[in-house]
Amino acid sequence: MPLIVSTVNVNGIRAAARKGLLGWLDSTTADVVALQETRATEEQAQAALAPAVARGWHLVGAEPEAKGRSGVAILSRQRPEAVRVGFGDGEFAASCRYLEADFGPVAVASVYVPSGDVGTERQDAKYRFMDAFAAHLTARVAQLQAVGRELLVCGDWNIAHAEADIAAWKSNLKSSGFLPDERAWLDGLIGPGAVLVDVVRRLYPDVAGPYSWWSYRGRAFDNDAGWRIDYHMATPGLAERAKQATVERAPAYDQRWSDHAPVTVQYR
Repeated sequence: MPLIVSTVNVNGIRAAARKGLLGWLDSTTADVVALQETRATEEQAQAALAPAVARGWHLVGAEPEAKGRSGVAILSRQRPEAVRVGFGDGEFAASCRYLEADFGPVAVASVYVPSGDVGTERQDAKYRFMDAFAAHLTARVAQLQAVGRELLVCGDWNIAHAEADIAAWKSNLKSSGFLPDERAWLDGLIGPGAVLVDVVRRLYPDVAGPYSWWSYRGRAFDNDAGWRIDYHMATPGLAERAKQATVERAPAYDQRWSDHAPVTVQYR
């Protein structure tokens, strides 16, 4: 079935709704929108997106236990047939970083991989999340493919996979998000013969970026000094159906409603 899916880290759903997310939802052709870093309770998210819900969008979310931190959600034109929160790992359940919803033969997930900080417990926690998440993905793909279904994992993975995925790669070789161990972990998930495919890179193998996140500091956005950390990772059968991808970069700095831009892919 044809499917258009967008993913975007909203950097706080209430602020994004005030700044322009609602207008973008009115204009998008997406069937499903995966959201990350909602930083809101279920009640707050419903209130922020009430105009969109009133116009026909369906909203499901995972409310983080810590106020103002993490959280993921999925908006869709059609009500999902089933919804699953988390991936069975107790350490990260409270932060609500994974949400999966069924739409016919495709399960669409929204993931928010933790950011890290080299030499700190935050980086250690990120590695623990990565280990648990990779095990889940391997098992989940096998489970779905056994019944002829596909998986699409969208979200902010907080890792730039290759030099082409970060403008200032030379100066970030020792930065969290571009560490050798992090990039090797992605190799294991999306390398040749792996369980998932990096859809945008498959469509555009020889381009820089297209970047999806730019720091609010300095002139990163104006200079397009960004990172590509927001991905569509799909099982091979679904990845082959992708025909076009777009990073919906704001026309100007003052028109941004997040420090990330939506990444939209059309699947046949």
